[in-house]
Order: sequence, then C-alpha cells, then structure tokens
Amino acid sequence: MTRLLVFQHLLVEHPGVFLEFLARDGVGIDTVQLDAGDPIPALDGYDALWVMGGPMDVWQEDTYPWLRAEKAAIREAVLERHLPYLGLCLGHQLLAAACGGEVTLLPEGEVGISAVDFTTAAASDPLLGSLVNDPICFQWHSAGVTRLPPTATLLASSARCAHQAMRVGSRAWGLQYHVEVTARTLDDWAAIPEYRAALERSLGADAVPKLRADLASTLPRLRQVAEYIYENFRRAAAG
Repeated sequence: MTRLLVFQHLLVEHPGVFLEFLARDGVGIDTVQLDAGDPIPALDGYDALWVMGGPMDVWQEDTYPWLRAEKAAIREAVLERHLPYLGLCLGHQLLAAACGGEVTLLPEGEVGISAVDFTTAAASDPLLGSLVNDPICFQWHSAGVTRLPPTATLLASSARCAHQAMRVGSRAWGLQYHVEVTARTLDDWAAIPEYRAALERSLGADAVPKLRADLASTLPRLRQVAEYIYENFRRAAAG
C-alpha cells in the first residue's frame, strides 16, 4: 500500500494513531475533506480507500448533498473495483448504505470504553483474526447498521448495536467502533456540540473527566489493537 485515499467529514475526525503508522511506512495520503467542499478524485492509482467518522447521518443528503457522491464513490471502490476499504463509525455506516444495507438511529447510543462480541467468522477474518481474544473498543455513536448489505459477513455485535463490524466481499471492512483514538481524541471530539450531547446523554454531565480517566488506562491497549488492524489491512491490500 503506497497511496491511500481518505474521506473525512470533520477536521478532527482523521485517521488518528494510524497517521503514525502510515508515516513510518512512507504511505502517501490524499485527504478529501468532504464537509469543506473538496471534490472526490478519480479512484485510479489508489491502493485503498479509508472513510472516517462524522456528526452527520447517512440519510441526510438534503443537508449534506455530497453524501450522494460519496456513496457512489464507495460503491465504485468496493463493488466494482474491489479496492481495499476501511470504514470507521460513519465510514462503516456509509459502506452499509452504499452497498445495499440499512442504517437508522438506535434506541440507545453507545459512548465510552466497552467490548464487542465477535462472531465465529471473525476468528478467521484477515483483518480481525486474534482480536477475538481482546474485544476492547471505543464507542461514540447514536446510529447503527440495522441491515447488512447482501454480500456482507457479520464479524462483531453488541447488546445495543447488532452490527458492530462487517466485511463486504473479501477486502472491505466496516467497524462501528473507533480504533484510531489518540490522547487528543476525547477533547477534540467533545468540543463538537453533537458529540458532546451524545457523550453526556450516555455518561452524564461529568462525562468528559470520567471518560478521560478511562481512556488514560486503556490507550496502550487500543494502540496495540490499532497497529494490529493496520498491519493486517496492509497485508490484505497487498494480496
């Protein structure tokens, strides 16, 4: 993987800790900031597509018209070109919506450190593999995938969200949870009104210091998870 295309929907929702790994390995990154009006380039010449999170929902095309073009690009990348794909949170939901699944608001959102339940298929999945033995993750979402695309394999679920991770085809993955978090992520995201509201609905008015303490103790493990996923993705992209 030498040239990566990244779709972003908010300046602070970037690849996070993955940026360290990408820089270490000399991977070139072209970032499309969709909420700022950046056009989507032709997909020729890219080795993979990553799609990050954001405060908008996949169905808000009237408010965010660029969502239509983004879904079309994801369909082309995954279903036509079979380009390696990684979607996190909104990127996971966009993968589902673009490929024939469904996304809706959940009865109750998820925010904070939690664990997912991996399926039997996850143990042999090229991306997740042995992570079935370490299911810790970081959640921050109010919507979720409620119907998988026809060609998807379910890899993880939770009590509040039935479709936490999936693979579409052989080389496209969506994770509802965040594996890209760094020490700055909480404060950057808590400054976004929609994100802070979701945080306080789930964890109360003192959510930020509580979650900061939780993250401080789990960041080393989350970093290990992120690097494991990154290395697996690179191998899948090269295959």
